[in-house]
Amino acid sequence: MSQQPSAAPAPTSAVATVAGRHDWWRDAVIYQVYPRSFADSNGDGMGDLEGVRTRLPYLRDLGVDAVWLSPFYASPQADAGYDVADYRAVDPMFGTLLDADALIRDAHALGLRIIVDLVPNHSSDQYEWFRRALAEGPGSPSRDRYHFRPGKGKNGELPPNDWESIFGGPAWTRVTEPDGTPGEWYLHLFAPEQPDFNWEHPAVGDEFRSILRFWLDMGVDGFRIDVAHGMVKAEGLPDLGSHEQLKLLGNDVMPFFDQDGVHEIYRQWRRILDEYSGERIFVAEAWTPTVERTANYVRPDELHQAFNFQYLGTHWDAEELRTVIDRTLDAMRPVGAPATWVLSNHDVTRHATRFANPAGLGTQIRLAGDRALGLRRARAATLLMLALPGSAYVYQGEELGLPDVVDLPDEVRQDPAYFRGAGQDGFRDGCRVPIPWTREGSSYGFGDGGSWLPQPAGWGELSVEAQSGVPGSTLELYREALAVRRSTADLGAGDAVEWLRAPEGVVAFRRGDFVCVANTTAESVAMPAYGRVLLASGEITEAADEAKVPADTTVWWTRA
Repeated sequence: MSQQPSAAPAPTSAVATVAGRHDWWRDAVIYQVYPRSFADSNGDGMGDLEGVRTRLPYLRDLGVDAVWLSPFYASPQADAGYDVADYRAVDPMFGTLLDADALIRDAHALGLRIIVDLVPNHSSDQYEWFRRALAEGPGSPSRDRYHFRPGKGKNGELPPNDWESIFGGPAWTRVTEPDGTPGEWYLHLFAPEQPDFNWEHPAVGDEFRSILRFWLDMGVDGFRIDVAHGMVKAEGLPDLGSHEQLKLLGNDVMPFFDQDGVHEIYRQWRRILDEYSGERIFVAEAWTPTVERTANYVRPDELHQAFNFQYLGTHWDAEELRTVIDRTLDAMRPVGAPATWVLSNHDVTRHATRFANPAGLGTQIRLAGDRALGLRRARAATLLMLALPGSAYVYQGEELGLPDVVDLPDEVRQDPAYFRGAGQDGFRDGCRVPIPWTREGSSYGFGDGGSWLPQPAGWGELSVEAQSGVPGSTLELYREALAVRRSTADLGAGDAVEWLRAPEGVVAFRRGDFVCVANTTAESVAMPAYGRVLLASGEITEAADEAKVPADTTVWWTRA
């Protein structure tokens, strides 16, 4: 049963006054909080909503515009909360609805907006609908809300089609019917504990429109839509006709991903969102073959933003960066949506570690690499990202320069993909280790009772306490960059850059009086001094009208 707050929810008018900026989302810097790893208020080793609430002033002072919270709903936690058992309840490990209400109110009082995760592709197998479907058996109306099918083979012993789970193995699991016999199969594109909804059934759409209104009435400022490219499956659930299907993801339109039917769902949702004041927004997690197809999700009557995974996967290489920047801006311009830029999140190796390794290893890496090189490139990549037109996302701890924890013992890992060897690499735990707040303590200030994943020795030297007020620290670089971005008229929203001539391996562009130069090479390069230096990710030297930009360094200039 959902928990209902005894206090009245935040009025929608509170949202309208939280920041007072029209189209705030077009240039917003949005900070992703992974609640279980951010701050623990009760000493149980697990982060919670009250922990997030107590750290909101830190996020305000960092200079972000909004906070995106990964799932905190009631869940058996088979996939870290992306298996939702009750969309209108807070899981007890994270607190209560009253805690969520207090967090939203406090965030608004501090000028921050709150975006929550929404998981519409699948539920938990403990969701009431699915439990009822199992109990009622074949042919029941409850089973129509999911994808139940008889199996192939003489006795139905084979899956209904050849689709493979993102986490490895078949995308189908056979159930034992109420009479104890082997029965139908159900579809789960992720873990077996995450059965896919059948979005052709009207009850599914009705339920999620109700869920949207529940959280909008609570005062949230928007939703990040998990697996936004899922939900709708090709008619007849046709075989794909190939194995190792994960290698095809991101290259082809799949019969279970990026189907055109998803767009009508989002048009319905957008009409609901537009009923509410305060410019609430939708953000799509949409893995598509091209950025051009991503643009379909952010047409004027659909969603507001979509994550730019093509940019996230780009190597620290000037030519590649220019190409993906141009393609992104060119794709978003016709639909009038802002580009988004992101370097890290809860599903990929932190960019301080990705950039510490040779290119071509993917976005999940088990090697520490050259950490000094990785941090230098990460700092430079951050300034480049924050200089681009549109909205940027920051994943918790990247402002501390945190690397991935690549040497977690096997026995402490909790990523479900790790235990399904044919699926994803399963090493996402490395980017989910609780972040350090203080130099010392049982969990470096995360909480009084240790942490759910072990933190490495020396974590305290990367903490907020260790870096605050230290000139040149990564935390102070982020604080200064976000302050400059907010105060510089030519930064933030926009849809174009003016490329400048530059040596090979250097990205250089102008936006009005602002100039950004990123040297992606291993050698210093001489560049014109474009005016007054606003900020640099490393030490630069200037003489007369020339500046020497070190290897793996980004510089911001202004002529104003």
